Amino acid sequence: MLPGLLDQLGRAQVFDLSQPYYVGMPHHPNHPPFLYGLSKTHGTYVRDGGVSAAAESISLGGHVGTHIDALCHFSKDGMIHGGIEVAPVQSDTSGISVHGVDTIPPIVRRGVLIDVAKHKGAEILDEDFAIDARLIEQICEAQETEIRSGDVVLVRTGWANLWRDSASYMNDLAAPGPDLEAGQMLSEIGIFAGGSDTIAFELMPNPKMEIHGHFLVEKGIHIIEALNMEGLSAAGVTEFAFVGAPIKIENGTGAPIRPLALV
Repeated sequence: MLPGLLDQLGRAQVFDLSQPYYVGMPHHPNHPPFLYGLSKTHGTYVRDGGVSAAAESISLGGHVGTHIDALCHFSKDGMIHGGIEVAPVQSDTSGISVHGVDTIPPIVRRGVLIDVAKHKGAEILDEDFAIDARLIEQICEAQETEIRSGDVVLVRTGWANLWRDSASYMNDLAAPGPDLEAGQMLSEIGIFAGGSDTIAFELMPNPKMEIHGHFLVEKGIHIIEALNMEGLSAAGVTEFAFVGAPIKIENGTGAPIRPLALV
């Protein structure tokens, strides 16, 4: 089996689904920005033979950039997923000891792209564009793609094209996305995770954050945000092997992830 698998991997085309980190990049106002600085520059310390090394210091929130939400990220009425009271299991200094991002295993699953922007003939969807269950069904039919239990389902709105313009990307937190009905349809199928190229996997603004509550608290479905699916869309790819692993932050509510699509 192993030689066959390695042969397939050698022929696979790999798409990077992550966005770059840089100072001034988009970030939700609930989370701290990405900060970067060289802590050691070349020439600060020179070793024998003229060798020198540079190194950096970085700071960021667990939900900045392309990232995955742990199930402990959201609560409803004081409860996190599984009916667990959150107050006794959380700490300012040590995080949340149940459903932390470090408990998410490396993800190797079937991935499905729901290319809403392409289906609607738009480079970027309007900020108030609601993606409902019927539209997802229509796109699946047009793409000849089926969403299955355990899938990672990625919804493309085209907003990844705005990533280098932080103000336009954040847009006062208004952005297209799935509505609650669409989220409920996906949860009924039993997907593993839902992802989008926007700052939040749902139509925004939405003070109730209904899909977040439904996915993370009620159904145990992870959310991946700030993805870049432009390469997949340009190549016409709708089904792929999704591979990714979050940084293993003990008891963290979320973490950066660098997902890949293998075709």
